[in-house]
Amino acid sequence: MAKIISIVNQKGGVGKTTTCTNLAAGLTALGSRVLVCDFDPQGNATSGFGLDKTRSPNIYDVVVGGSPVSKAIVSTRWADVIPANKSLSGATVELIALDRREYRLKDALDTIRDLYDFIFIDCPPSLELLTLDALCAADTLLVPVQCEYYALEGLSDLLYTVRLAKRSLNPSLELEGVVLTMYDGRTNLSIQVAEEVKHHFPGKVYSSVIPRNVRLSEAPSHGMPVVAYDSLSRGAEAYGLLAKEFLSRNQAISAN
Repeated sequence: MAKIISIVNQKGGVGKTTTCTNLAAGLTALGSRVLVCDFDPQGNATSGFGLDKTRSPNIYDVVVGGSPVSKAIVSTRWADVIPANKSLSGATVELIALDRREYRLKDALDTIRDLYDFIFIDCPPSLELLTLDALCAADTLLVPVQCEYYALEGLSDLLYTVRLAKRSLNPSLELEGVVLTMYDGRTNLSIQVAEEVKHHFPGKVYSSVIPRNVRLSEAPSHGMPVVAYDSLSRGAEAYGLLAKEFLSRNQAISAN
């Protein structure tokens, strides 16, 4: 049965979608069965895998319209994907009137959990009903943190929301880990932010850090993960190491 991981940070531009697409591709390359659920109205994970955002059914049709989630899945070379587009932006209002509104995504993904090892949910960059749905659907959270000062400020808001969700809606929700992104070891700021994050999340920060790398920025415009766009780049190497570390941690947990 798949482990469901929501990749979440209410601050935009921290490498959330980049981490989602490239970690998924890295795990697929290691032999895991991976599904990416694009739950961001911007649909960046969808286009990052080279998929058409206008495709239907998509995740909006699933959580609002009740379409079978199996009909919305598209297979790519790097992972299976449930696409999203801007129609999802209206879902926050429409979900309010629906039964089990916080569990619509969970109920849908539970029907296909047996088909995968890992399901990643790429969350919107805000703390809204869509993000709450993703928190309710997830077993764990993966938090990308940009190595800049302002990234630290938003973590307390995120953790407060997570505590509320855990207390009232999803008691089993746990922190999968924290991924340091856009790291530049030449600057004191990156080093200081990394140390601060490790202090606040002991044992939860991945040793594989994601550097600033132009290839990571270029790859989505070509509709592919960085490992396919430039497998020799520093970005591809970093996400390959992260995928191995992620898998190793999960295998160790399973062994226990």
